[in-house]
Amino acid sequence: MAKYDDIMSTIFHEKYADGVTEIYFERDELASKAHQLGVEPPKNLGDIVYTYKYRKRLPEDIVDTAPAGFYWRIKNVGIAQYEFVLTPGSEFVEPDTMLATTKIPDGTPSIVKRYSISDEQALLAIVRYNRLIDIFLGITCYSLQNHLRTTVQGIGQIETDEIYVGIDKAGRQFIIPVQAKGGTDKLGISQIEQDLALCAEKYPELICKSIACQFVAQDIVAMFEFSIEDDRIVKENERHYKIVEASEITAEDLENYHTLHS
Repeated sequence: MAKYDDIMSTIFHEKYADGVTEIYFERDELASKAHQLGVEPPKNLGDIVYTYKYRKRLPEDIVDTAPAGFYWRIKNVGIAQYEFVLTPGSEFVEPDTMLATTKIPDGTPSIVKRYSISDEQALLAIVRYNRLIDIFLGITCYSLQNHLRTTVQGIGQIETDEIYVGIDKAGRQFIIPVQAKGGTDKLGISQIEQDLALCAEKYPELICKSIACQFVAQDIVAMFEFSIEDDRIVKENERHYKIVEASEITAEDLENYHTLHS
């Protein structure tokens, strides 16, 4: 990843000046800077941008230019068009390690668990077969589409790991984009922004609930709900669920749940 750092740093610092809060660049610049530096660009230039949006922090020489309480992130602003944007708050969403865990009896078919290829696939399967979206939001939900790829005006191409639709007891209908993070991938604010923009453009008649899920441990799933407040992404809710055999849920567990939610 060292060459990725060099490419991004070169693009950033050629355009950076004190007081600048947005720096525009295009995908073609990634290849031209790579050749300028004497390194071979990856065949998929988009992987460079993806790396810093979802896998790791930007190079330290970029990070260090942000004032206290701010960070630089990469934002899609069109097809193959991006910006470094100076943003208040934290770059990635991290699970709250002090949060209580609720045990859920595992309903994931064993054959599905055995043949899941990636952590992300396994996580999405656990969420789907254990109806964690329904439990987390308290509404009835149905999986609509996996790995939706589309374009959104002002952003360009985006991908959402899964889309659910839902309905509550009052008959209100919901659209629920879900981002799933397994392994070392991190949940970035940019992904949540893209999901909310997707819902506003493609499903304006439905109520949007933006959800993310992440493994805290091999059998513990963190669920997050996000919304927009004062033009920034905020976390509305977070719950942790431990997926266990039904026999592991004791009478004491059930009594504790009853006490907590009565």
